[in-house]
Amino acid sequence: MVKDIYYKFIQFSLGIYDGREFVDGSALIGFDWERFFGFARKQTLVGIIMDGISKLPKSVAPTQKLLMNWFMASQGIRRQNWMLNEATIDIYNKVRAAGYDCCILKGQANAAMYRNPAARTPGDVDMWVKASREEIRALAHSLAKENGRVDEESFSHIAITLNGVCVELHYTPGFMANFVYSRRLQRWFADSIEVQCRNMIALPDEAGEVASPTPAFNAVYQLYHLYHHYFYEGVGLRQVVDYYYVILNFELGVWNSRLCDEELKNCELEFQNSKLNNSKSAKPIIQSSKLKIQNSLKRLGLWNFAGAMMYVLHEVMGLSEEQMIAPIDKTRGRMLLDDILHGGNFGHHDKRHAWGHDAYKDNGFKHGALGHNLLRLYRDARLLRYYPAEALNEPLFRIWHLFWRMRNKKC
Repeated sequence: MVKDIYYKFIQFSLGIYDGREFVDGSALIGFDWERFFGFARKQTLVGIIMDGISKLPKSVAPTQKLLMNWFMASQGIRRQNWMLNEATIDIYNKVRAAGYDCCILKGQANAAMYRNPAARTPGDVDMWVKASREEIRALAHSLAKENGRVDEESFSHIAITLNGVCVELHYTPGFMANFVYSRRLQRWFADSIEVQCRNMIALPDEAGEVASPTPAFNAVYQLYHLYHHYFYEGVGLRQVVDYYYVILNFELGVWNSRLCDEELKNCELEFQNSKLNNSKSAKPIIQSSKLKIQNSLKRLGLWNFAGAMMYVLHEVMGLSEEQMIAPIDKTRGRMLLDDILHGGNFGHHDKRHAWGHDAYKDNGFKHGALGHNLLRLYRDARLLRYYPAEALNEPLFRIWHLFWRMRNKKC
């Protein structure tokens, strides 16, 4: 099947699959590169797949014109990553200099987990700040005084633009429509923030160091983030690849927190091939950590979605069952993967929902307030059977959020 070749080529591009059938050309006879390029753009995987193309012999590579377009797009992604790394360090240092603990969520911190960070399509700078809402509002206006502006405020963050870069200063990393689960989520965030603000990592391009969430926190938080986007707009394969690395980083992090052997810290390929994961000494350590993750997922209402995401990771990325943090849920997983393939990056390209949008541009559908709310209701009804706790509460939360916005008058 065409999609199976696409998945294998993504793995080949990331260096987690040897791709002999691509290197010798046997799997690329009559391959539709134009269609694959459209797929890569839709899923924001242009830079990643270019890494795979660069390993192919000329006899099976795309045409010269398409190859040049692909190369130029990937070089643009490389430049964007360099700029975002610098911007992330700059905003992090400014917030720290203002006296606030903080950490970088997703974004360039996720890119640091990739073998080639410059190939990942970057997004915004998301920062979780340990401060009150009033303090963060004041901080946003202070930061925006020079070469910036304050854009909007939502329940979870305030957005600013600094030197052309969109930055979101988060009061909380997120929320859920189900009020019980959301309350538990906020408590979990509050209990976790100090540890996350002390976990330092190095960003690519020797840009510097920032605080970023621990692997165990990310295994839960970034799954929540995918769940949230799945409900409100959609999820693309870029986010799936991100979460694949989150899972690998979680299991490697379990080892590295207990062992200082330099060889273990550089065993990515060996681990991905399950050699390390199959060792008898590794299993009790990893299993104990997974149980804690699973308890959090169940308590936060994320267990069903975790099973769906494990199915997607298995189908697309070849994640083994031993590496999974939850059992595969094929029914929900097939639906999730189908929505990912139809919708692309954050669901912006889902032509099945064209009725709820006002226009379509190269980067996806655009919609107004009416279409936005109609699509929300449609998604709630569609997902009700599979995720009832969130789907039933989403319309109620939207009404509550409307009154919250009216009271705060900031967004």
